[in-house]
Amino acid sequence: MSDDPAPDPAPAPTPAPTTMPGAGARLLALDVLRGVAVMAILLANLPGFALPDPAYSNPMAWGGQRPIDIVVWFLTETFINGRMRGLFSLLFGASTLLVIQRADAAGGNGASFHLRRMAVLFVLGLVHLTFIWTGDILAHYALVGIVALAFVGLAPKALCWTAAAFAGLSMALGWLECLGLFAAAGRDTPQMAALWDGYQSAFGIPSPASLAPEIAAMRGPWWGATAFRLAHNGNPLLDLVQIGPDTLSAMLLGMAAFKSGFVTGSWSRVAYRRWAVFALGLTIPAYAAMALVVMASGYDVRSVTLVELFLNIPFRLIGTLGYAALILLLMRPDGWWTTRIAAAGRMAFTNYIATSIVMTTIFYGHGLGQFAFWHRAQLYVLAPIMWGLMLLWSKPWLARFDHGPLERIWRLASHGPAGEPR
Repeated sequence: MSDDPAPDPAPAPTPAPTTMPGAGARLLALDVLRGVAVMAILLANLPGFALPDPAYSNPMAWGGQRPIDIVVWFLTETFINGRMRGLFSLLFGASTLLVIQRADAAGGNGASFHLRRMAVLFVLGLVHLTFIWTGDILAHYALVGIVALAFVGLAPKALCWTAAAFAGLSMALGWLECLGLFAAAGRDTPQMAALWDGYQSAFGIPSPASLAPEIAAMRGPWWGATAFRLAHNGNPLLDLVQIGPDTLSAMLLGMAAFKSGFVTGSWSRVAYRRWAVFALGLTIPAYAAMALVVMASGYDVRSVTLVELFLNIPFRLIGTLGYAALILLLMRPDGWWTTRIAAAGRMAFTNYIATSIVMTTIFYGHGLGQFAFWHRAQLYVLAPIMWGLMLLWSKPWLARFDHGPLERIWRLASHGPAGEPR
């Protein structure tokens, strides 16, 4: 984060709110941010759990065309799309620095420890991707996290400029994809027709017949859904090239935010307020405008792709910082909501996977088999229920155990039963 005065990034430190009472060196601000992220990302992921893949980006693909469904899509695009994933990425970058610093301070090799953590996370992410839900981000984060290690020594300003450079690279790659799609619109050759159809299946309005195999697989037995995922999941190595620069830009920004004290709660309330007003005042109208452009185009695949792969990238980063600032403004140390959300954040890994298990049990054939039956607007009744479960169980669990179940597994696999980095 910059030291320039607009918005004010040179606040007086306020260390008291950053430590969790009774939790040693834990940083309350980071835990609260993680808690909000793991809860709010469900709002973005619900269509991914319940509807065919293209409905995630295009409401006309599936999920109902009632006014209420379109309103829900519009609100999600305006206030949620990309920024909760951006917040996760931001916090992943900040946590990378924190883990490395603590490992070094304990006499270990922080870089080596980080790489072992990423190796374990990659394996756990592949398990999630293959056997539970195709929307996994953990395997991708593990690969990008390995690349991010090369930048941990940079100063905050250098990290911000490097993040901007990778965001620019992501925009350039997205623009090239958009140009290819625009050129393929005429479908003059079999190759162009195949390219067009590929983008339609991802961002457009495919025919019901083309969506039938996915619907049948997700409503069917678990092994059938797993076979479908194995056949259709993206390649994490290819994703590293295609969307890795975008993810890396947010992670590097998270490192800058950690080094500057932004995500640890060390800035002044005035500075957080300025960032929240500036960032959200800029990006929320921008996202609303992009959603209106998509609607005006008749949800044309070219408009959806242009927004998803190109236009929203800079606004996503700025909006992510705005939400982080707003959350930290609203945080109240020792308050009921703050402590419960922080506990959910301490168990973000477990809560993220638990959400996938609960939602796939509702929508997939090994559970209630509701895939592609619900309208888009109906899906969101599940969000407060899942949030309530996270808030109710996380704090009692941590009162008895030091870590969430999956956090414990990750910890043991990364640095052994002794609990010390090697």
